[in-house]
Amino acid sequence: MTKTNPGRFFEDFEVGQVIDHAVPRTVSGGERALYQALYPMRHALYSSDEFARGCGLPASPLDDLITFHLVLGKSVPDISLNAVANLGYAEGRWLKPVHAGDTLRASSEVLGLKQNSNGTSGVVYLRTRGVNQRDETVLEYIRWVMVRKNDTEAPAPETVIPELAKAVAPEDLVVPDGLDFSRYDYTLAGEPHRFGDYEVGEVIGHVDGVTIEEAEHMMATRLWQNTAKVHFDATFRPDGQRLIYGGHVISLARALSFNGLANAQMVVGLNGGAHANPCFAGQTVKAWSEVLDKAETGAPGVGALRLRLVAVNDASVGELRGEDGKYLPQVLLDLDYWALVPV
Repeated sequence: MTKTNPGRFFEDFEVGQVIDHAVPRTVSGGERALYQALYPMRHALYSSDEFARGCGLPASPLDDLITFHLVLGKSVPDISLNAVANLGYAEGRWLKPVHAGDTLRASSEVLGLKQNSNGTSGVVYLRTRGVNQRDETVLEYIRWVMVRKNDTEAPAPETVIPELAKAVAPEDLVVPDGLDFSRYDYTLAGEPHRFGDYEVGEVIGHVDGVTIEEAEHMMATRLWQNTAKVHFDATFRPDGQRLIYGGHVISLARALSFNGLANAQMVVGLNGGAHANPCFAGQTVKAWSEVLDKAETGAPGVGALRLRLVAVNDASVGELRGEDGKYLPQVLLDLDYWALVPV
């Protein structure tokens, strides 16, 4: 009997299946330091305990995307070890801040299945939850991933595609307990722009860019204990290239958005997202954002911006799709999220 884990293939999933993922992870300041080394992240709330305390929190939490990467990484050996690509996200909510010393674990429920017409792979829809040591859910989201079949003769499952909300409703966003931006320090945060300075439909080009190095993206992916073969094994793809983990592009783009959105401090909702085209080492990632919506919250001095964050591998701003409706080849990421900003 083999003792190694080949990972699940498409035919191994069933709708309703619940999978508890192995290896809980206790986080520390090390994750924060490595995150800042890997990405040009400068948001003040995640950089300074004193700034966070000035905003009503007990200390600076770990960046929300650290939580996202860690929870997703827990699911990879069970879900996407044999993935072709991670395709998209929906209905994501950050429910509790994560601080150094917290221990995270994760589980996933299979919501839907659809075999591809080529019969060699299929799409798996899952809801993944991250839980801390107090059994509090800190993050939940839906993602769908294309997974290879091992036995191409295995019968196709009944197609089940879950109905997904187009966006997280503003009233369903969770503002962390105690968060108060009424005495927000714009000088220390780095920009003066507040809730009222942004208009729906406004497009912000974030100016800066980062060229992806092979070693950097693999180090980042290992940090999240993400073991998907496509990110490490150059023999796994016919073109001999390692596919950049999509979350790496998300973090790069979010960090680049600081220039123009320095006060979009906390990510609290993930409305949707698509890894529009594959990304490989050597490409230079740039980013732009569009303001899609605005909402008030019940917390003092706190508003919410719904933002589209787009990562591209050229200098284009404001372009997404061609006349055929398909993503343009330079578009790497199209992410729709809610962030908390001072009013």
